[in-house]
Amino acid sequence: MDTVEKKIIDLIDSHRDEIIDFARDIYCHAELGYKEFETSKKFVEFSRKLGLTVTEGLAVTGAKAYLNQDKKDEISLALIGELDALRIPNHEYANPKTQAAHCCGHHAQLAGIVGAAIALSTPEVAQELDGQVVFFAVPAEEYGEIEFKNQLREEGKIKYGGGKCELIRIGAFDDIDLNIAHHSANGNVVSFKQGANNGFVSKVIKYNGKAAHAAGSPQLGINALNAASIGLTALAYHRETFKDSDHVRIHPIVTKGGNLVNVVPDEVIIETLVRASNQDAIVDAAEKTDRSFFAGGAAIGASVEIETMPGYLPTLPQEPNAELVAAAKIAVDSQYEVEIADDKGSVSGGSTDVGDVQHILPVYTFQTGGIEGNFHSAEFKVVDEELAYIVTAKIFALGAYRLLKDGAKEAKKIAAEYQPKFTKEEYIAFMDSMIKKEIR
Repeated sequence: MDTVEKKIIDLIDSHRDEIIDFARDIYCHAELGYKEFETSKKFVEFSRKLGLTVTEGLAVTGAKAYLNQDKKDEISLALIGELDALRIPNHEYANPKTQAAHCCGHHAQLAGIVGAAIALSTPEVAQELDGQVVFFAVPAEEYGEIEFKNQLREEGKIKYGGGKCELIRIGAFDDIDLNIAHHSANGNVVSFKQGANNGFVSKVIKYNGKAAHAAGSPQLGINALNAASIGLTALAYHRETFKDSDHVRIHPIVTKGGNLVNVVPDEVIIETLVRASNQDAIVDAAEKTDRSFFAGGAAIGASVEIETMPGYLPTLPQEPNAELVAAAKIAVDSQYEVEIADDKGSVSGGSTDVGDVQHILPVYTFQTGGIEGNFHSAEFKVVDEELAYIVTAKIFALGAYRLLKDGAKEAKKIAAEYQPKFTKEEYIAFMDSMIKKEIR
């Protein structure tokens, strides 16, 4: 550990209570994607108190706080924290106003980057960074409320449902050369994964039938709920057609099933994500999903509208960066273990828009524990705030320093050697090609 690293550790330790208070505040006031106005405001106000220049209102609620703007032409490193939560109203710390709860740990990411900002913005540390640092609070990583996002799209406020996808589109990553991201985890370790995640497309399926008295004259109606039930059943029969190696996941929910119990349902709405580990499998599964739901309408005589939107690209497997691993080992100071997961070739069924950024720019992700219970559930619980928040802040800050010290040679090497899958323009063209609406 050199003197600057010790300074970073001491600064974060001395602001421990402030960082934890920030994390608890965000944890207890969770908001959903593209609605994170108060969360974003708190990040912006915190950043400005540190003297950082802030740009806000990016992709509705996103914000960027800049350190060392005079060094942006050398290289620019983003530390990413996600703003949004999940709708889990029965969680102990659910926000009663929004029904949202941070059951994926995004509040820990935000605590980590504001803690890192405290340390890195201190003049003695900032002068040792040979590049720009961007503390990037990004919206809407959790892909839910598809109808709401489609409404925002119709209003011209967004084009894509995922926050990072939208930020790529509007150019908010244009001044970034590489990124560090974080995710919470179960257990009491810091870990670096080497596997991948699924990508997906999203769909909203609307069945339109004909209302009638459900008991007195049901023969005069066209039951949209029956049509939807047949569509869901048809979809279930496709399960044996998916290859295990493609990791296909299709998980629909019915968001509207009718209006009144004694009225034949004339409108039923289903939302679903269609996930897989590669684009060909996503396209195949999406086509089978469409056929199934259209078949339900044909069987009952209801009309069917399917609106497809691009979701996220699969994440790309990546070996951990040695400097970031070294930063983690300094941060834990033998209090916790640092492990590199033996998961090469594995694919998680879940998805993240980190994969979209990876197709254009390098992104290194680390995980910190301190969590018990299932993610995305009311069982989620923070049990070790030191690991969940403080160690996270230290790894963000130490990682940034180690990448940007000595002329930012490590950061420049990463950026120079990275081979993107898309240019920004190619990415946008691909995403736009996935947008479609079909009615039968």
